[in-house]
Amino acid sequence: MAKRDYYEVLGLSKGASAEEIKKGYRKKAKELHPDRNADNPKAEDQFKEVNEAYDCLKDPDRKAAYDRYGHAAFEGGMGGGGRPGGGAGNADFASAFSDVFDDLFGDFMGGRQPGGRQRATRGADLRYNLRVTMEEAYAGLQKAIRVPTSVQCDVCHGSGAEGGAEPVTCPTCSGMGKVRAQQGFFTVERTCPTCSGMGQIIKNPCKACGGQGRIERDRQLSVNIPAGVETGTRIRLGGEGEAGLRGGPAGDLYIFIEVAKHAIFEREGVNLFCRVPVSVAKAALGGDIEVPTIDGGRSRVKIPEGSQSGRQMRLRGKGMPALRGSGQGDMFIELAVETPVNLTHRQKELLREFEDLSEENNPESEGFFKSVKGFWDSMKS
Repeated sequence: MAKRDYYEVLGLSKGASAEEIKKGYRKKAKELHPDRNADNPKAEDQFKEVNEAYDCLKDPDRKAAYDRYGHAAFEGGMGGGGRPGGGAGNADFASAFSDVFDDLFGDFMGGRQPGGRQRATRGADLRYNLRVTMEEAYAGLQKAIRVPTSVQCDVCHGSGAEGGAEPVTCPTCSGMGKVRAQQGFFTVERTCPTCSGMGQIIKNPCKACGGQGRIERDRQLSVNIPAGVETGTRIRLGGEGEAGLRGGPAGDLYIFIEVAKHAIFEREGVNLFCRVPVSVAKAALGGDIEVPTIDGGRSRVKIPEGSQSGRQMRLRGKGMPALRGSGQGDMFIELAVETPVNLTHRQKELLREFEDLSEENNPESEGFFKSVKGFWDSMKS
């Protein structure tokens, strides 16, 4: 079967310019690509025909021979051009096909972004863990902290260049920040090794920062800790993070709060719990006790007669302040009836006498042992 005219294959007229040939090829290759024509069994052959035509016409010498002799220019060694699609032409074809690949899949995979250099890069966000006492969390405070971070270079004012000179376009990648390398049929993009993806280089870098536009330094900041913070509270300080690269904006600083455990109080949300030991006599007879509050004050609490361990009493408004909104939590006093130890001989005598006289004064014990007796009787039967 006779070969079709290469210009006809690409949808062009004879004598088309190099730019027209390239455009025609890209249009046809995109139109006939097998991945886009799964239902057309002839698509692959037509696609190969388009590649063969372009492989010939893109080369000025071979195009001139084809324009003069047609397909006969490459038969029997005439013109010395070899067969279309063979030899060194494959490397050029791979390069040309990468343009078509960009057209087909560029939008999906990010594509090429001419001029998309990243001269100014935003600085990284930083995290700082801050431990405060429960008293500080109750009252709130201004806290001075030292944060190791990168700050803008004072010498070059963040530009990275000596004497305020402007960066120049990277000669390796022409400002794209990426270079292409052929691997077989495909062309692979990699970050430019000369400019590290910036698209620009500094010919005379600042001696103070080495061309980075920033230096390592500790910064002292004053942080406002609002009343009511709890473990896990996060405070954001905009623009107080790491300085940007080559004049880019700074990142943010995030303060993560941890409230230390307290020797007296336990916290659940805005409420506080305080476990107070009381003597057997105080729990039995009742009376007043004095308990501390988180603000450093004192409160008197009345213990009812016959109080048991675990009994709770509430002090309204003596808890932690709410972080968001108004109001304050409560404080709960939990009694822990304490058994005396290291008794004297006389104390033991009195307790034995008391026990003999108090058989009917322990309703919980009486109810428990009555249930135990019923359990054993049921097991026997």
